[in-house]
Amino acid sequence: MAIHETPPQEYPDIVGPAPEEPQGAAFRPFIPAAVTLPELTLLPLIMGTILGVVFGASSLYLVLKVGLTVSASIPVAVISITLFRLLAKMGVRNASILENNIVQTAGSAGESIAFGVGVTMPAIMILGFDLEFTRVMLVSVLGGLLGILMMIPLRRALIVQQHGLLKYPEGTACAEVLKAGATDEERAIAARYAAESAPAGAPAAVAATYSGARTIFAGFGIGVLYKVANQAFKLWKEVPERIFGPPFTAGSISAEISPELLGVGYIIGPRIASIMCGGGVLAYLVLIPAIKYFGGSATGVIPPGTVPISQMDPGQIRGAYVLYIGAGAVAAGGIISLARSLPTIWQGLKGGLSDLRGQRAAAAAQTAATARPRTDQDLSLKVVAVGIVVLIALILIFRSLQMNLLGALLIVLFGFLFVTVSSRLTGEIGSSSNPISGMTVATLLLTCLIFLALGWTGPTYYVTALSVGAIVCIASSNGGTTSQDLKTGFLIGSTPKAQQIAILVGALASALVLGPILLALNESSTVYVPIADRASGRIVAQGYAPDLHADVAKLTTTAQVKGSQGQADRTTYHVWHKTDEAGGPSGQYLVDDRGVPVYLVDPGINGVHRTRPDGSTVTKFDAPKATLMSYIIKGILNRQLPWALVLLGVMIAVVLEMSGIPSLAFAVGVYLPLSSSSPILIGGLARWLVDRYLRRKLAGRNLTEEELVAEGDKSPGVLMASGYIAGGAIAGTLYAFAHFAPQFEDFDRWIDATLAHSPLHAGGGSDALSVLPFVLLVALLYLAGREMILAPKRE
Repeated sequence: MAIHETPPQEYPDIVGPAPEEPQGAAFRPFIPAAVTLPELTLLPLIMGTILGVVFGASSLYLVLKVGLTVSASIPVAVISITLFRLLAKMGVRNASILENNIVQTAGSAGESIAFGVGVTMPAIMILGFDLEFTRVMLVSVLGGLLGILMMIPLRRALIVQQHGLLKYPEGTACAEVLKAGATDEERAIAARYAAESAPAGAPAAVAATYSGARTIFAGFGIGVLYKVANQAFKLWKEVPERIFGPPFTAGSISAEISPELLGVGYIIGPRIASIMCGGGVLAYLVLIPAIKYFGGSATGVIPPGTVPISQMDPGQIRGAYVLYIGAGAVAAGGIISLARSLPTIWQGLKGGLSDLRGQRAAAAAQTAATARPRTDQDLSLKVVAVGIVVLIALILIFRSLQMNLLGALLIVLFGFLFVTVSSRLTGEIGSSSNPISGMTVATLLLTCLIFLALGWTGPTYYVTALSVGAIVCIASSNGGTTSQDLKTGFLIGSTPKAQQIAILVGALASALVLGPILLALNESSTVYVPIADRASGRIVAQGYAPDLHADVAKLTTTAQVKGSQGQADRTTYHVWHKTDEAGGPSGQYLVDDRGVPVYLVDPGINGVHRTRPDGSTVTKFDAPKATLMSYIIKGILNRQLPWALVLLGVMIAVVLEMSGIPSLAFAVGVYLPLSSSSPILIGGLARWLVDRYLRRKLAGRNLTEEELVAEGDKSPGVLMASGYIAGGAIAGTLYAFAHFAPQFEDFDRWIDATLAHSPLHAGGGSDALSVLPFVLLVALLYLAGREMILAPKRE
């Protein structure tokens, strides 16, 4: 299956440059097997691991915001080349091409693990359980390592024997970046080995690569500075908003003017960005005003709302009604996307198993006396087999995963199935078209149906089913990333064993760090909503029964109010996980010794309360794909959903598919706030303008449509957007961590008080004025895309 024959996934899990399709040819690695260069050394391994954590953290931030990540391999490779050249100029050392490959191999693991963690683990809270550190860490570590170990036996079958047939576009593009950054000595080695196959125009490629690093770093710096000025110093509004009055009551428009969302829109392009924002327009300018119009005259409460619609603002209407509609649309869109991908997945499975059988036959034919060359040495299959057995044993041993023997067997079955499929599909159609979410949906659907047939429908089995899905999701995501990395190494002449060790180390480090980051992002934006008066025990919140209480004798866990709200209340409360809607919304409550629920704990991820009692605002993470996973589990195992609203969302997805419009991207837009999808649309429009310019510029070259798209993907604007994403997301993550310091909370309150009357925060023109810095951000991205700034040096 050629790359151009398969359309990009309608709402991709991973986005990034889509390189041109390479031509199949007689293969010779850049560095021959007979040549030994420094490779798996300490400094590149440490650098790759650190970059993997950095890009993993930014990817986790992004997947929680909008449900997708950005491919990290090429940016990490460019950064590695640049950093080692700087070290060489300082008299420290340069790195070989094989060492730079180790950096990008270790650095790519964080992004794939972040995607799996962000897509699945927040569903734990949506299902009513605690997001425990041990649970997140175990799922990350076990899934990440399992995917790598399961892919290693497939390397010769998929990477070596299928060379020229499986293209691995991102891996091939990354190899070209590494070749362009090779030293003169390495070029001479490659030239002596195969002078006749040396690529034409290598100097130009080198120049483009160096300037590409400058563009990424410039975008990263701009993203950090903008985010710090906007979020930490609050120099202008983070989310300018306009709420309309009669006759269009409750209609609203808003934009979260952030560099990371702008960069995402630029990379995914105008089509997906506009479809996604169209979903937000439906939610905020059609559904919410319609609900307000038809329900505003009702005097009573309309479930699942807890107060009359006439008393709700647009955000409350969204939280009570539209989120369920959006979740139904996302679930239907995900299942439709899975059904559409089934032929491709089936083809990938058949091809992968056939290749594996062929590999075994070839291995049996090889004589034991024949030593494998350096470029064909993998980790021992004994190490791989023992590692997989140990990981499965750990899955069963750790009780926080609520795993039983059947669940472990399902992990092995679905894990090997989808690691094989993912590894092959990334070779055929690239990472941006690899339906990792669809594979996760399939795993959860089949697991939940098996549990339902066995009568396993209690809350404990929610965690079991989600653990199965999460580990398989991370494994399949990491399996695809590992295959891309091994393809890069195959092309430049790396030692597979060294790469496999590097990605295991990188995956382990990222898995250990991403768990605390996820917990910190959630905790920093958690709001403790007062439900009852602490002194009298009287329920004061609207929508709650006056006699609502919990049986304290049955509550075994205690907790305190954390963060800034915890400074005013040091009481230790009992934790009550309320699973029904009787007397008040389901969720986690902090209950006093009398059984009175004093606080509703509204989490930072998928929570609905964006303002604390003191008036300060928090940034919530909507985690759209995690919501999809939780609704599949809820819908099958307990069937306790507001099905009327969910089915409305399902029908929206069906109508879109009948109209020929991809439903999943639109459905994610319905679920996300319009403030998240509108800057993505602006980024897509900037990309559209740049692509129009490039088409006019290249009009005389008679390029095909695929070649024109590839030119746009190679423009400096894509690198600038990648820098925006990394810089904005890292700054946002560090800002969330800073809230754990009491001194920062004092600084935050001082900033709020100082800027309370600033024209960029208060007054009728504050929203319009706050957009001006964002306009500058857009202009810089557009100019970089047109090479009017940070233009590559031509040689």
